[in-house]
Amino acid sequence: MDKITNVLIVGVGGQGILLASEVLSEVFIKAGLDVKKSEVHGMAQRGGSVSSHVRAGKKVYSSLINEGEADYILSFELMESLRWAHYLSKDGLIIVNKQQIDPLPVTIGKEEYPQDVHEKLKEKGYNTIVVNAFDIAKELGNAKAVNIVLLGTLASKLPFEISIWEEVIRELVPAKILELNLNAFKRGLLSNT
Repeated sequence: MDKITNVLIVGVGGQGILLASEVLSEVFIKAGLDVKKSEVHGMAQRGGSVSSHVRAGKKVYSSLINEGEADYILSFELMESLRWAHYLSKDGLIIVNKQQIDPLPVTIGKEEYPQDVHEKLKEKGYNTIVVNAFDIAKELGNAKAVNIVLLGTLASKLPFEISIWEEVIRELVPAKILELNLNAFKRGLLSNT
């Protein structure tokens, strides 16, 4: 990879964004690339917005992705894809989990959750793939595997051997849920349309 690859991972607290960014960073490192990562936890413990910037290339000087420069946005929640879409480059791709998690203002009735998020992204010209990662993870036995399902979808778009991804998952995921996460990764690989 001659150019820097910018991946913005977004969602809400508790969705495994930090593990996903760690897995992605390790894959880049094993591929021989320089990596810079920045995480913003925000109100993560209260279900607030969380983001992680991961940048990789021959030499990377800054960990932050500028608006309009993300090659990929990996969105773990529908509304977060709208919130961060302006970071996508003109040729970039948003991979979005088809899951709605109501923020507090929606829960208490002060605001309404945006409808037809995927259609709004298309209308604005964003290239998107919608993955029903939450349902896939639930079907596999653990709804928290959404992050690994989405990493599988991202892996199908990046030029790295699948064996590298699987090696990193084996290194970073606890043994008791390893098999489930490897299956989640494989299902994500197949969800790239």
